[in-house]
Amino acid sequence: MKPYLLAGGVSLACLLTAGGSATAAGFYLQDQSILGGGRAYSGEAADMGAQSMWYNPASIAGIAQSQSYAGVAGIIVNSDAYNHGSTLTNPFAGTLPAGGDNHVSNPVQNGVLPSGAFAWRFSDQWSLGIDSTAPFNFVTQYPTQSWTRYAAQTSRLTTIDLQPTIGWRPFRWLGIGIGPNVEYTLAALSNALPNLVPGSPDGQQTLHGNSWDVGYNVGVQLHITDRLTFGAAYRSKIQHNLSGKLDIEGLGGPLAAENGRSDAGAHFTTPWAATFGLRWQATDRLALNAQAVRQGWSVFDAVYVTSPTVTQTAENYHDTLNGAFGADFAVTPRWTMRGGIQYDPTPTSGDNRDPRVPDGNRWVFALGTSVKATSSLTIDASVNYIDFQNSRISRDAGAYAGTPVATPVDLQGELTASAWVIGLGTRMFF
Repeated sequence: MKPYLLAGGVSLACLLTAGGSATAAGFYLQDQSILGGGRAYSGEAADMGAQSMWYNPASIAGIAQSQSYAGVAGIIVNSDAYNHGSTLTNPFAGTLPAGGDNHVSNPVQNGVLPSGAFAWRFSDQWSLGIDSTAPFNFVTQYPTQSWTRYAAQTSRLTTIDLQPTIGWRPFRWLGIGIGPNVEYTLAALSNALPNLVPGSPDGQQTLHGNSWDVGYNVGVQLHITDRLTFGAAYRSKIQHNLSGKLDIEGLGGPLAAENGRSDAGAHFTTPWAATFGLRWQATDRLALNAQAVRQGWSVFDAVYVTSPTVTQTAENYHDTLNGAFGADFAVTPRWTMRGGIQYDPTPTSGDNRDPRVPDGNRWVFALGTSVKATSSLTIDASVNYIDFQNSRISRDAGAYAGTPVATPVDLQGELTASAWVIGLGTRMFF
């Protein structure tokens, strides 16, 4: 029966969808540049420098100096999850309230997101770079007795993405960049399983998995004039193949035979992204930025889980288009201020939204600054406030599907949230 347990409660779909509500739509974290964070990620495709390599690998084509970037962003989330009549249908006792705590405070955990990059200038035309990012990285935590327990308790995801990059500027007006995305994923998540006797303690299942997977990133920059640059980049989808272990405990009666450890795996696809940006140096002191990102979330249509047979969990995400505008203003030759605003719609639907991904449309409001401490060292800082639209939670979290003891769980609720992202970074030139 274990494949049914897994399909009903812990699919690795939940692994990825759990934490995107912190800083970007879906389960993508866009906070890979502190400089970019100060203008709501409105100019990264058209800007130059190692800090923009994740968004457009052409950003290092034609750089004037070798350079490094290092940054860290602290994510502070305020969230509340409310039960709105969730039910459990026991095969012997009928439909009952799901029970548990009806209000969960701060299920989306605070976090720290590091990023870094290095670019070597070999000539006027050629450069090599590498960046390290964490595009999907989160922890969500619901109490063991919360109303969400049959779909979500603990969700932990860590990714490390390494992107070696080649930058080439064959003409003054054209920059080209390309590189693979080598991504390591490590995950752990858990949820409760209902026992058949009403009122008896729940069982528990926990899934651990990891994988190495590869995609690519390619981009161009058109330097239309000395003051106007257009950038475009495409980051491919990545097909993930996680392998790990499933641990089940605490089941009694006819379900007791399912307790124990078994091999488990999952196959799913994370989205592609097409990014378009424009940067205009309007005056010697003022630069204006605009950026749009089309993300192909529809490839995340289902997750296929094996333990030991194949099951499928529908996700039905849809493609999104976000937009951002921002400005950089040089107050003095050594001090720059910036700001921006971004609208980022969710790819999820209120008719099929998991409590592990209480995702919603959001507005991002940003302020940032840069100070040239020396001729070779610049310090960046940024602050983002993220205002989330309230998210409806609606999910079938039933267990033992397709068996005589199938136990449907209909989760209905709502999540409210807001977040602050505070970043500090350095850029060095040599």
